[in-house]
Amino acid sequence: MNRAMVTIDGNEAAAYSAYHVNEVIAIYPITPSSPMGEHADQWSAEGKPNIWNTVPQVTEMQSEGGASGAVHGSLQGGALTTTFTASQGLLLMIPNMFKIAGELTSTVFHVSARTVATHALSIFCDHSDVMATRSTGFALLASNSVQEAMDFALIAQAATLESRVPFLHFFDGFRTSHEIMKIEQLTVEDMRAMIDDELVKAHRERALSPDRPFIRGTAQNPDTFFQARETINPFYLACPDIVEKTMNKFAQIVGRQYELFQYIGSPDAERVIILMGSGAEAAQETVEYLVEQGENVGLIKVRLYRPFSVKHFLKALPKTVKTIAALDRTKEPGSAGEPLYIDVVTALNEAMTNGSAPFQSPPRVIGGRYGLSSKEFTPAMIKGIFDEMTKKNPKNHFTVGINDDVTHTSLEYNPNFTTEPPNRTRSVFYGLGSDGTVSANKNSIKIIGEETDYYAQGYFVYDSRKAGSLTISHLRFGQEPIHSTYLVNKANFVACHQFFFLERLDVLKVAEPGAIFLLNSPYGPDEVWDHLPRRVQEQIINKKLRFFVIDAYQMAKKVGLGVRINTIMQTCFFALSNVIPQEEALESIKRFIQKTYGRYGESVVKKNFDAVDSAMEHLHEVKVPKEVTSTFDVQPPVPPEAPEFVQKVTGEIIAGRGDDIPVSAFAPDGTFPSGTTQWEKRNIALEIPEWDPDTCIQCGKCVLICPHAVIRSKVYDPKLLNNAPATFKSAPARASKFKGMYFTIQVSPEDCTACGQCVKVCPTKNKKDPERKAINMVPQPPIRKQEAENWKFFLQLPEVDRKQLNLKLAINIQFLQPLFEFSGACAGCGETPYLKLLSQLFGDRAMIANATGCSSIYGGNLPTTPWTFNREGRGPTWSNSLFEDNAEFGMGMRLALDKQLEYARELLQQLSADIGDELVQALLNADQSSEMGIEEQRERVKILKEKLSRLNKPEAKKLLTIADVLVKKSVWLVGGDGWAYDIGYGGLDHVLASGRNVNALVLDTEVYSNTGGQMSKATPRGATAKFAAGGKPNPKKDLVMMAMTYGNVYVARVAIGANEGQTIKAFLEAEAYEGPSLIVAYCHCIAHGYNLINGLDQQKAAVLSGYWPLIRYNPD
Repeated sequence: MNRAMVTIDGNEAAAYSAYHVNEVIAIYPITPSSPMGEHADQWSAEGKPNIWNTVPQVTEMQSEGGASGAVHGSLQGGALTTTFTASQGLLLMIPNMFKIAGELTSTVFHVSARTVATHALSIFCDHSDVMATRSTGFALLASNSVQEAMDFALIAQAATLESRVPFLHFFDGFRTSHEIMKIEQLTVEDMRAMIDDELVKAHRERALSPDRPFIRGTAQNPDTFFQARETINPFYLACPDIVEKTMNKFAQIVGRQYELFQYIGSPDAERVIILMGSGAEAAQETVEYLVEQGENVGLIKVRLYRPFSVKHFLKALPKTVKTIAALDRTKEPGSAGEPLYIDVVTALNEAMTNGSAPFQSPPRVIGGRYGLSSKEFTPAMIKGIFDEMTKKNPKNHFTVGINDDVTHTSLEYNPNFTTEPPNRTRSVFYGLGSDGTVSANKNSIKIIGEETDYYAQGYFVYDSRKAGSLTISHLRFGQEPIHSTYLVNKANFVACHQFFFLERLDVLKVAEPGAIFLLNSPYGPDEVWDHLPRRVQEQIINKKLRFFVIDAYQMAKKVGLGVRINTIMQTCFFALSNVIPQEEALESIKRFIQKTYGRYGESVVKKNFDAVDSAMEHLHEVKVPKEVTSTFDVQPPVPPEAPEFVQKVTGEIIAGRGDDIPVSAFAPDGTFPSGTTQWEKRNIALEIPEWDPDTCIQCGKCVLICPHAVIRSKVYDPKLLNNAPATFKSAPARASKFKGMYFTIQVSPEDCTACGQCVKVCPTKNKKDPERKAINMVPQPPIRKQEAENWKFFLQLPEVDRKQLNLKLAINIQFLQPLFEFSGACAGCGETPYLKLLSQLFGDRAMIANATGCSSIYGGNLPTTPWTFNREGRGPTWSNSLFEDNAEFGMGMRLALDKQLEYARELLQQLSADIGDELVQALLNADQSSEMGIEEQRERVKILKEKLSRLNKPEAKKLLTIADVLVKKSVWLVGGDGWAYDIGYGGLDHVLASGRNVNALVLDTEVYSNTGGQMSKATPRGATAKFAAGGKPNPKKDLVMMAMTYGNVYVARVAIGANEGQTIKAFLEAEAYEGPSLIVAYCHCIAHGYNLINGLDQQKAAVLSGYWPLIRYNPD
């Protein structure tokens, strides 16, 4: 049978099979599994049938726990049902997994394996989530590649129907789920041949039905539970043989043979590595290379991990093995070893004991950890493990790929060892999240996959920033199957799509001698050399690179594409790489442009066509001089005045050297310092706002609305201008209370994201030139240096005394120092102005519980974090627990504060005679309803601490540790609508009903923004979103009105872009209210599909149309 070759990623591959062999699919978004649900939803909306010619029903639930409950119920109703999930989402499914397995119900859960949050959250891959389900009774089937993800999704479905054991089919998150590969697509006929309808019938006959009533899910007592639990044994004993039979049947139908434990390597191997997941592909590549070199080594790929079949495992092991390394992609602190290691040791021990072992003496077994949170796992590391196994006493419980200088578990290896064939095309592209580089490269892989016989692979590395994120695309093409599940480290083509990357990243480190280097440069071929850092020039000369430049941004601007340079750079890649003939490449590029952008109209398509047609005439080769001439070098990632931790850790991460940081550099509990974004000057803006003091009315709107806190204003004594830089701008302050003082609006040029919101919101026009406002966008490079100096001087100016300001007036907010600055949120983000406002009003005494989502990622993702502190060292203290428990987490903070305050007041009264009754009464009865009152209380606490430090009493020492709680603290529960309306609603409702003094801020984008824009209960009726491809059928949940029914909850609905005064009043009133408060804030978002420069207009339209009525309900 001729099967189609398709170029897709692992998520689509698994979803393709799962969709075709199920009837009901219950989903909930979580990275990196969300695309599986998105594909299923899209196919269902399009009316695509499954193998029984009926369209599966796809339903989004409020949480993963809800999704697993729906799966359980649907299975009990007799439908073939599945779900997709990962990480914390999988953990929420565990209670239902126990039930589903305990009832021997056939199903397959498809999991893109992801790290479980511990000391930190990580969206990347390891097996900690899957390993947490070992005791549920689910079979665990591991796919190592995109092809296997499609194949095993089908094999698991067939096996679960026959065995009645439910399956968890998993593959590595991102490394497999998002890796694009050219694979052979299964046909509907293949699936029909694999699925036995008699088994489907048996599944249906076991379902609940009032037509044949029975009871399932009883409560049992000690007299029966144990023996009833043991009845499942025959099913689990039979399961491995059933899976093997199913794999054999698959091989007969499709031609690909899989085994439960697949051995690869020398038939008389003495050293064998055992592992599962994508790392096994890199291990296969390494083993095959080493065997060719004459080494007796081997590999066992674990396919079916649960039930663990000792019989099949022993059969796969060569009899000659002397040393085994069992590798786990997880860490289980306190255990005798990680899961696979323990299973291997146990299996061999039992085999030696019962005489079933195929060898005379037991092989030595060592265990190791690798690849946690997608840490690279390369042939060099695998070779290092094999080398370790040759030692007389090899290290056990080792790690590989890190430098453990604390407990010394790490193995040494030669990082230069490589196994990649020299005839393979290997390309690396450095791009910006907003420039289209990744999209173009995905299309390039598909073009090459479709137009040639080459095997193709694409993998994309992202940082977690929303704006200006670094993307690195790793592409491979060749005539042989690609098993290289690791990043390209020797590239014969390197493209840098952003010139400023050369200042902070070593982009040419991966270039092999003689490689092609393509640079998007504002400088032409005759002048670019003089603008390159010394390191870059040295690398180009020493590696004998061919060097090409193109001014892609100028071209994109000329044809009307703005900053989208992807089609231009893609055309240059095909022209220079010669992977396929240039004319064929151009035709294919245009075909994919039509496919990708056709829905946006002919105008967009034509602009892209124009870019492709004109790219070649603007591509130039640079004549490389024989000597280095540059007078400047790459700047350090952070300035020398940065704190030591920032220098040694943060700076190294910024520079792309985080993998080399040793274990000893990190705090064991995941604690990191605040205020580190100030040291990372990302310099991503091509244009920045420039202030015109003669036109400005000093209203402060631009400062208030700036999403990244890069625009600030101050008033100050004009004498302070004596040492100002020559280009520093100022004007006499207009406000009467600042008479005789000067006013400045200053921009941080290297922190700006060029969103343009400041220009959009500015109400003033220049009388001489109505096209100009009081603030205007201008090219950044010519003024970058001077404005950086001006910014540095501006920061040295004193802050305005908060006690002098009426904070109810919007015009005064501009003078409050933001304690949330330079975040990695999207350019023009609709959420961050609210967080910045919160930090300005209450930041020096705020405790923030942040639900997982956009706000936790741009608020707490390494290398730098935006929550900062003032000159007194005070600022928001911030923490993230989970997605689903944020309200309870924040309430816990409030409970701790309330108890500590109660205890502090008790201790104060006990120490009244020692401290002085006057001070005690003042502390106990302080009015802290104003800035003045809070400042006075801080002074009293300072005096108290001095007195307590001189007292040698146990009560005094206890009070000294909690004295700061006597100053009013402000607890905020922050999260998006996915948290507040859906997964965390139960907790939020409980906290609001509790009467406790907490403030909930809901950043309502009306979709799950962080996972890519899926529908939530905040999504309005009729809206098209992911998981609602056919439009949302139900109305938006009215969280505001629901909260108001309690009567004792302060409730507000705000939109800062429509009415900043109402927003500010809501924040002040909510914080002042001695009880629970809820603010629901309208936030424009890139998931809405429009240019965010129009976000403020959208907010105004939402309010003026009546869609978003502004409300402030104060029970007082």
